[in-house]
Amino acid sequence: MTTATSRLLNLLSLLQTRRDWPGALLAERLDISHRTVRRDVDRLREMGYSIRATMGPDGGYRLDAGSELPPLLFDDDQVIALAVALQAASVSGVGIDEAAVRALTTVRQVMPSRLRHRLDALEFTAIATRPGDGAPDTVSPDTLVALSASVRAREVLRFDYAGSRSNSGPQPAPRKAEPHHLVTSQGRWYLVAWDLERDDWRIFRADRITVRTPNGPRFAPREISGGDVARYVSARFRGSDRADRWPCTGKVVLHRPASYVRPFAGDGIVEDLGPERCSLEVGSWSWVALAASLNRFDTDIDVVGPPDLTEAFAQLASRNAATAAA
Repeated sequence: MTTATSRLLNLLSLLQTRRDWPGALLAERLDISHRTVRRDVDRLREMGYSIRATMGPDGGYRLDAGSELPPLLFDDDQVIALAVALQAASVSGVGIDEAAVRALTTVRQVMPSRLRHRLDALEFTAIATRPGDGAPDTVSPDTLVALSASVRAREVLRFDYAGSRSNSGPQPAPRKAEPHHLVTSQGRWYLVAWDLERDDWRIFRADRITVRTPNGPRFAPREISGGDVARYVSARFRGSDRADRWPCTGKVVLHRPASYVRPFAGDGIVEDLGPERCSLEVGSWSWVALAASLNRFDTDIDVVGPPDLTEAFAQLASRNAATAAA
């Protein structure tokens, strides 16, 4: 037997998933009568939700945008997702830091205690950069909470890691690491930990982690290389073990206007040299990778320096010639 509040929440969740809902189908999905559906719809309307009756053989309902913000109803996972998004807003770059903090405080105040405990257990560092493109990871809130809890408890984490499994033979033993930081960047989650087998820092993708229980013994925290987790992770994303900068940086002149190059220059520095020329100083994780990335501008390129970049273009040309001749 569901309560009236939980029934309203379920009804609102269903109305949000598709444009039109026949009344009979809503009654079937919620296991209630048609009369109860109509009564619950009226209650949501009184709360400020714009729900329009639709015409048809069975009649139905449609949730429309309203003119005012009604009381919001969220299920458990939605509340955690909202809180995570607000915490990560500090790196959005659109000047909403203070508003996000106020919104998070408001959401936390009205949370039931069970969700407040889960939210408080979820601590992470948000950074603005990560390598490459791709779809965001799919990581369950339970996994994120478990990883964060192990960081807070300073307990050795035992876990299976998808990247280390083989397709044949026995499955490897669980990995063991000292978890220090949970990091998110542009929809992806990472665990920064001291790998006990490799005796070094490692960055593990959270979507590949399957946590084993119980955790191992407690450990004394270590200072991460450079002392700042955001700088460390950003440097590793760039292929550098130390400084937060690309290990290979060069400068070229592109026979394209600066207005053409700037939207695709990433963190490079573009200087206007006239109507059809500009300079670009940019980096990458290797010289050949840098040379290859510059070819995306589809134009003549003059290398300003260093000589390593000129050699990389020659190496790339040789490889491409061999591929074309194959």
